[in-house]
Amino acid sequence: MLVTFENVTFGYLGVPVAENVNFSLHEKERVGFLGGNGEGKTTVLKLLTGQLTPDRGAVIRKRDLTLGYLEQTGGFTADCTVYGAMEEVFAEDKLLLEHLNQTQLAMAHADGEAFAALAARQESLLKRIAARDSYHTDVRIRTVLGGMGFGDRYTQNVATMSGGERTKLKLCRLLLEEPELLVLDEPTNHLDVSTLFWLEDYLSSYKGALLIVSHDRYFLDRLTTRTLELENGKLTSYKGNYSHYKILKEEARKAEERAYEKQCEEIAKLQTYVDKNIVRATTASSAQSRVKQLERMQRMQKPVPPKRPPVFAFSYDEKPYECVLRAQAFDLAAGGKTLLSDASFTLMRGQKCAIVGDNGTGKTTLLKFLLSADPHVVRGRYTRFAYYDQENSRLDPEENVLDAFWGTHRGMSLTDARALLARAGLDAEDVQKKVKELSGGLKAKLALALLEAERGNVLVLDEPTNHLDLPAREALETALKAFDGTLLFVSHDRRFTEAIANRIVCLEYGSMTAFDGDYAAFLAQRRSASPAPVSERAPQKEHAAAGYRSKEERAKDAQKRSRIREIEARLSALEEEQAALQESLSSCGRDFRRAQEITAQLAALSEESDRLYEEYGALID
Repeated sequence: MLVTFENVTFGYLGVPVAENVNFSLHEKERVGFLGGNGEGKTTVLKLLTGQLTPDRGAVIRKRDLTLGYLEQTGGFTADCTVYGAMEEVFAEDKLLLEHLNQTQLAMAHADGEAFAALAARQESLLKRIAARDSYHTDVRIRTVLGGMGFGDRYTQNVATMSGGERTKLKLCRLLLEEPELLVLDEPTNHLDVSTLFWLEDYLSSYKGALLIVSHDRYFLDRLTTRTLELENGKLTSYKGNYSHYKILKEEARKAEERAYEKQCEEIAKLQTYVDKNIVRATTASSAQSRVKQLERMQRMQKPVPPKRPPVFAFSYDEKPYECVLRAQAFDLAAGGKTLLSDASFTLMRGQKCAIVGDNGTGKTTLLKFLLSADPHVVRGRYTRFAYYDQENSRLDPEENVLDAFWGTHRGMSLTDARALLARAGLDAEDVQKKVKELSGGLKAKLALALLEAERGNVLVLDEPTNHLDLPAREALETALKAFDGTLLFVSHDRRFTEAIANRIVCLEYGSMTAFDGDYAAFLAQRRSASPAPVSERAPQKEHAAAGYRSKEERAKDAQKRSRIREIEARLSALEEEQAALQESLSSCGRDFRRAQEITAQLAALSEESDRLYEEYGALID
């Protein structure tokens, strides 16, 4: 047993956050820890690590337990290099190797009893070095730093890093320390997809126990075998990972409701008998026995209904033309760094396209470019774009929540505005607050409510699941799956991407590659290609050199790109011609000959359009 909670109660200002909490963590266990925003998960973690003391009850820890705790905002701070910070973990190993070297040097000049004593010391040192694997500390450091994305930053000073980078570095250090119990609070924040896969692989063979708080359902399903949930101050344990927990929780809820209803029926039946028979001499004794039965009965509390998750519904007023957006032969740069050169991008009506890639490859920059008025970007007719900004920068922190929403949507009645905000998860108290007083999760829900009210037929979302708890993420998934418009989004949530995307655009090594299919098929293809580990990837220039193509191949690619641009331009022109003819047809009145001519022209244009789309599909495949 590593840690045990015995009837632990803790609260702030007399309001309990955790009440009579009981659970234990065992050696080598893999436990997920769930709970809605504000339920008190971080408080329980701080009770576990000793940062807080229970109001009642006890937290019992194994003697000499080594415990590592990654806080959400607990970045590593040090005035040293990245590699130097990791070397500190192995200070004892370094000392052992130094002692071994000194002992071996002394043995070269010793004899007799001195030599025998030195030889015995050497043997003892070698055993300790072998047990600690001290010879391979450099390999371990390079493996972890490379996997976590620091493979080319060994000499960078920690003090120059961002908060997110220092949090990742703290995780690197904890992985190298290998505590008996590793407590991770949202460890997947700030990680790109390739780093997430590496971390999952690394933790799946971790020797100690894991307690993980995460909104990443893939991460929890891959690593955990037990799930703890904190809800309404009560902690419940379920066997299995996140997916299994959901099934068990629903089954337990239904069983509790059935048991409560059955007891209510039994009570009503007994009470009816008593009411009818208590005053009759012949049946008074049997009625009295039922009274006693009712008195002895342990009344069940009415089950608390599950918290209603937010509800989102995205709709639009007008359908756009087939080609929603295209950008041709554009370059993309940020911070003096070229991200893409001579790139092209096309988004067709009804596509739900995910942009994926490691941090720093330009995903958000690409979204902003495609939304810009740059002359390389052409939008289709009747498109209405609605944008979700992960920073929520369009929200005024000093504005009242209701004013922030209704102020931009005055066409909506106040009652409808309040109702939409309530469905999104902002109650009557929340809408009276200033935006700056909302939690990250509530700000995200406000921004999504604003997005819903814009009625865009093309939704552009930049990390929409950030700050949302799991029920809210699943509610957003449901709404976007039901949305029959066009979607372009960036998300680190792999389950979210898998549930929604039907096209993937991958940014890597300064290039953009499209994959027509869902995220699971995309990952399967990537894994079958067996890419090099993160720490072994070549820099961009080396990668470009390795992918050298002949002059003929480059010429063919140039011709292909040129033909794609021609087809896209012609399709756009065809759409305009068809729209003009449709308007003419509607004004023909009884001029049947003119109507026949227009109908024939429309049929010819439709035939040409079908042929071009078929050719277009073959070229971009």
